[in-house]
Amino acid sequence: MSEIAATRKSDQQRRSFWLKHLHQWHWISSALCIVAMLLFAATGITLNHSAQIEAHPQVTKKTAQVPDNLVSQLTAQKHGAKDPLPLPLRDWLGKQLSVSVGEQAAEWSREEVYVSLPRPGGDAWLSIDLESGELEYELTDRGWVSYFNDLHKGRNTGSAWTWFIDIFAGACLIFCITGLFLLQLHSGNRPTTWPIVGFGLLVPLLLAIVLIH
Repeated sequence: MSEIAATRKSDQQRRSFWLKHLHQWHWISSALCIVAMLLFAATGITLNHSAQIEAHPQVTKKTAQVPDNLVSQLTAQKHGAKDPLPLPLRDWLGKQLSVSVGEQAAEWSREEVYVSLPRPGGDAWLSIDLESGELEYELTDRGWVSYFNDLHKGRNTGSAWTWFIDIFAGACLIFCITGLFLLQLHSGNRPTTWPIVGFGLLVPLLLAIVLIH
């Protein structure tokens, strides 16, 4: 009897150990990803119904005359395929037009310099005529729904948001895997656990096989 009692005690201690650590990792991962999960769930709905959600893009256009000394820098610079605009010109754009181009690569030709400025929820571009110094800038804003949809897709969001999505996805994996092990530990007292899990697997599988062409 002592051996049986010792075995039961050992099993209970092992179960208590795993429950403690799984619960800890489960709530930590859920706390890390809950806000982003709500965002991605909501934008999943808006993306799924993007055809029914009407967008009203707003287009802003600006024109300006680039000073001759800055145009001279453009024409004198040896241009490569990925050269950004010179820093003095970027500073001038920020002060005069409130336009930030950063280190975005420009497309160079003999006649003009063109900079594409894609962004979440919109688009923008900037063009400078190298002969006349005339500058054209156009910004298209497709609204907040489009902005959050692009965040969901990681479209034109930069490396920082890409890292965030990877870390968020890792937290979601921990949340789901620890949840699965918790289901395993509690399934003995909850007989409907695995039928419900199986149903959650079967429904999307059948939809994919039967209804998606």
